[in-house]
Amino acid sequence: QVQLVESGGGLVQAGGSLRLSCAASGRTFSNYAMGWFRQAPGKEREFVATISWGGGNTRYPDSVKGRFTISRDNAKNTVYLQMNSLKPEDTAVYYCAAESENYGKGYGPFDYWGQGTQVTVSS
Repeated sequence: QVQLVESGGGLVQAGGSLRLSCAASGRTFSNYAMGWFRQAPGKEREFVATISWGGGNTRYPDSVKGRFTISRDNAKNTVYLQMNSLKPEDTAVYYCAAESENYGKGYGPFDYWGQGTQVTVSS
């Protein structure tokens, strides 16, 4: 089992930055891949970034590539999402998630989810 708690969301103007954090507990954090996902009102949940268990592999969709950076601190059992050059279309609830199996590269499946944190980008 994994418990995940996100923090760091808020209201920011377009062009600004936010850093989200996700604290994990339960399974040995350094053993599994992590991801960030988001869901805007009326839209399906989409992946934003993933990072492998060792941190050496990261993935982003084109919509955030070059603006968002995922990282992890295994000593603190925490994964981060640095979001720069934010756009109004980045407005969503952001969720962190943990991959089900150990030693994955972040392709899923993700079976453990946090409660989400709201990010609102004003124009």
